[in-house]
Amino acid sequence: MKVYIDPALVKEMPVLIQTPNCRRKRYPEGVVTPQASVAAALAGADPAQNLHAALAIGPSRSSEGFRVYYLVRWLNEEMSS
Repeated sequence: MKVYIDPALVKEMPVLIQTPNCRRKRYPEGVVTPQASVAAALAGADPAQNLHAALAIGPSRSSEGFRVYYLVRWLNEEMSS
């Protein structure tokens, strides 16, 4: 999947993503919480509540009209594999 993003409108940022399934490449705005720093994202991560720290790009408007974040990478090691 190729994604064309205008860097003036969206940026890479640390986030918390609430999801039980960490195999997707994009997540809707409703399950993503931007964080002030990578440390804050890692501190807020709670796998028991399906909250995972990540770097994401967004928000961006999807073709369906929703605002989505695109996963860059998971910040916790066990999610990376």
